[in-house]
Amino acid sequence: MQKSIEVRGKTADEAVEKGLAELGLERDDVSVEIVERGKKGVFGIGAVEAVVRLSFEAPEGPEPVRHPGPEPKPEAPKPEPRRPEPPKPEAPKPAPRKPEPPKPEAPKPAAPAPRKAEGTQAEQTEAFLRGLLEHMGVEADMEIAPRQGGGLDVQLTGEHIGAVIGRRGETLDAIQHLTNYAVNRGSDRHAHINVDAENYRAKREDSLVRLAEKMAAKAIKYKRSMALEPMNSYERHVIHTALQDYEGVTTSSIGTEPNRRVVVSYVKAEAKKEEDKGYKEWC
Repeated sequence: MQKSIEVRGKTADEAVEKGLAELGLERDDVSVEIVERGKKGVFGIGAVEAVVRLSFEAPEGPEPVRHPGPEPKPEAPKPEPRRPEPPKPEAPKPAPRKPEPPKPEAPKPAAPAPRKAEGTQAEQTEAFLRGLLEHMGVEADMEIAPRQGGGLDVQLTGEHIGAVIGRRGETLDAIQHLTNYAVNRGSDRHAHINVDAENYRAKREDSLVRLAEKMAAKAIKYKRSMALEPMNSYERHVIHTALQDYEGVTTSSIGTEPNRRVVVSYVKAEAKKEEDKGYKEWC
């Protein structure tokens, strides 16, 4: 069942974040419609809060059927009391056996401690990736640098680097996942390792933004919804973010993984409001 709530905030982004926190949902689970854009005003005069509408699917289910309990069984007639029988003579008790001394338990083998890879995280990353690329039959140059805020950035370059990227970056995503698992296994510090090849991720993000704007223009022109090709969660997030403030459209995700996709829908554009009188006086 489709439900929606309206949330206010200083900006549209702040209102969306408040709504997601209130619903306990991710950005990918809701459709965002900007009802009113916020204004800062001049010296605090004429400030207007932003209002957004978050639409989401609420689960439905049939009411539980109550089954009547089992009918009470009729009580059986009580038997008549029996006469007490005379006591039987007790048999002679056997002599008690001497307790055997307890056998010493064999020592249990100690659980093996988790193995920790030797060397720094950068050295572990390089060693793992070189071994993996060797098994793939790919020769590539590798540049490893620390990421801002922690972690590592790995850039691969070479002649036949397309085998590392794969279709829509699926092979590259798998290599990144394996590298993070291998390096962080048994480590006290978890570090995110971003693996890229020939700046594919930055180029892919730019192409997704251009695709989002193109589909938004078509949705407004033909006044209909436009469905994009299936994408992973990161690529869908890029589309949602690119069209969050785009006038006349709203975005939502449909389907299940791995065929979940973004739908760009046309919405009626809001009429432009008159400029604030206080702002005119100050101007």
